[in-house]
Amino acid sequence: MALRQRGIIGVFLVVMTGLSMVSAVGAQQEHGSDPGVVAEAVTGHAHEVVGGHGGLDLGAVLPLWSIIPFVGILLSIAVFPLVAPHFWHKHFPKISALWAVVFAVPFLWTYGHQAMHEIMHIYVIDYIPFIILLWALFTVAGGIRIKGSLAGTPMVNTLLLLIGTVIASWVGTTGAAMLLIRPILRANARRAHKVHTVVFFIFLVANIGGSLTPLGDPPLFLGFLHGVPFFWTLSLIGPMSLVSGILLVTYFFLDIMYWRRETEAGRQIDQSEGRLGIEGLHNLLFLGGILGGVILSGTWQAGEVTIFGVHQHIQNLVRDGLLIIMGLLSMWTTKKQIREANGFSWFPILEVAYLFAGIFMTIIPALAILKAGEHGALAGLVRAVTEPWHFFWVAGALSSFLDNAPTYLTFLTTAEGMLFPGIPEPEVIHRIIAEHEIFLTAISTGAVFMGAMTYIGNAPNFMVKSIAEESGVEMPSFFGYLFRWSMLFLIPVFVLVSFLFY
Repeated sequence: MALRQRGIIGVFLVVMTGLSMVSAVGAQQEHGSDPGVVAEAVTGHAHEVVGGHGGLDLGAVLPLWSIIPFVGILLSIAVFPLVAPHFWHKHFPKISALWAVVFAVPFLWTYGHQAMHEIMHIYVIDYIPFIILLWALFTVAGGIRIKGSLAGTPMVNTLLLLIGTVIASWVGTTGAAMLLIRPILRANARRAHKVHTVVFFIFLVANIGGSLTPLGDPPLFLGFLHGVPFFWTLSLIGPMSLVSGILLVTYFFLDIMYWRRETEAGRQIDQSEGRLGIEGLHNLLFLGGILGGVILSGTWQAGEVTIFGVHQHIQNLVRDGLLIIMGLLSMWTTKKQIREANGFSWFPILEVAYLFAGIFMTIIPALAILKAGEHGALAGLVRAVTEPWHFFWVAGALSSFLDNAPTYLTFLTTAEGMLFPGIPEPEVIHRIIAEHEIFLTAISTGAVFMGAMTYIGNAPNFMVKSIAEESGVEMPSFFGYLFRWSMLFLIPVFVLVSFLFY
């Protein structure tokens, strides 16, 4: 690596780490070094906010600059592949771990046992089930191969995007993305211009297509767990159809333009694979088992157990066990040749696991501050969100960079308190649907649609990017994707949705 690149990386890490440590010292000076003293001091004031476990509500006391490590890991994902691609490819797990440690050490030092509980909570409740689900879908979908000669023409590509958009609500955005990304890459293997196809695949199949059922996207499943009727999300078909229709038409004409720039070799269809067919079809049974496990965890109440001080529902553990079994069965029963012909490797899921391990750690203060609502550092933002279009844009914008599931839940809770204070779930959900349905529609579409804005907005985005890059597609950088693609093609459509529906 060039000396200049080493210098840039060193300065970047030192500055961000220094800012994080300064933040920790500031927290120490403001609240005292003993977490017990902090809690005692705060509980002595009438304006304090008590957390769910009887201690200090961290979201109410954490300053906004506590998210510096989170910003640091996002900038690392955005900058390092540009300035030092070989270094990043070799060391990204270590960089992710570094940012996790930069946050965790001062966090634990300042808030002690309560900080440890928050860390255990996000890994036990969120990260581990998240990775198990992605691994199971990645493994099972990787055992299904659409064989035969596919032509990467504008019509065929658009049809594949349409199919993926339609099935995403029923097999999940991750399931649909993992099923179809390899066939569409294979169909376009000879083409020089294919980045736009992968980008629109992320827009439609990995995000917007999952709008119509709780199975489609995590925020909607979370809403289902909190009392939103399973089939209510079908009412989102209006905004979903508008956005999908505009993007599909836009993609079709964009692909025609790129198709005309292709050489004769790029337009040639590979006939070597023969007629179309599907191999590894038995994996659809395992895919059904995964979906069944997810539905079971949302409908069966089986009590709780405590894991490292964190309460976890038994049905969730059963779900995770079923998902692991489905993945293992797929590995044991699928011919090795099918996965090899699919270009299957474990690198994409490992990359997601390593990077999101750091993201989930450093995202703790951002989610805590957001959850604290009017008591947190973003109180001004929360108070300003009063109209349906406010909920659409703010929930969507934050879902682009944060986990869209807790962001959805935060603004759903905000809407409940604003519209019907004091009414418990699920009664308040039914009241909102009956009298102020537009608020729930705005929150749902904002969280789902705008997950497409960045690579980290929704789980399959990064996996699709990784699989495409492994296939030789030079995907845009984090900022390149944001500024050259999503802001250019998505924001105008979202503005139209905002005017027409909210």
